[in-house]
Amino acid sequence: MQRKIIAGLGALVLTLGAAGAQEADMEAGRVEYLSACAGCHGRDARGDGPMADLMNIETPDLTKLTERAGGTFPFRNTLLLIDGRNEVRAHGGEMPVWGDRYMTTMTRAQDEIRPPRWPEDPELLVRGRLLSLVYYLESIQE
Repeated sequence: MQRKIIAGLGALVLTLGAAGAQEADMEAGRVEYLSACAGCHGRDARGDGPMADLMNIETPDLTKLTERAGGTFPFRNTLLLIDGRNEVRAHGGEMPVWGDRYMTTMTRAQDEIRPPRWPEDPELLVRGRLLSLVYYLESIQE
């Protein structure tokens, strides 16, 4: 009986931990969005950010990605377009290459930290930021 209670409590802790981690990931994605994307795409991701009028292109409504892709969120394509380092260019080249920008930021930060440096590979940290952003975009689809 005691083993069942312990197992049940363990499962509950894992479930609550996963839910908390998911909320933290969503918040990290929202913060990435607000700092990197909202200037052009707007706070609500509808393409009406303060910089949108200065663009040569129409800034897309990012809440409609799933709709434009026929009902399934285009996760991989969205990730590749935001990363930009794979030479798949969004908006005809107007969108910044966020993968490069994030990598430069991570590399500079790591260079400023004298031993002990963090053990994570900067590329993994960049991927984490990009993934958090894409998961956030997926969560705001209409």
